[in-house]
Amino acid sequence: MRIDVLLHKLCLTKTRSIAKNACDKNLVLINGKPAKASADVKAGDIIIFRLYNAEHEIRITQIPEGNVAKKDATRYYELLRKEDLS
Repeated sequence: MRIDVLLHKLCLTKTRSIAKNACDKNLVLINGKPAKASADVKAGDIIIFRLYNAEHEIRITQIPEGNVAKKDATRYYELLRKEDLS
């Protein structure tokens, strides 16, 4: 699944375009490498993204098949670290 779609489906960004713009500005890394919005994400990947005045590091545990309810989003990733940037 594309990284911009995944970040939005898992409620980590408010819109897909925010996720795409973050990728365009090199604010999203997959396994330590800058990610284009179209980059493919697999279970086990480590994603670091800088948004909303914080740096988040997550591990994808599984890729969702369809839409994800906000209350269920955390089933698909594990939060490894969240650091305030302000």
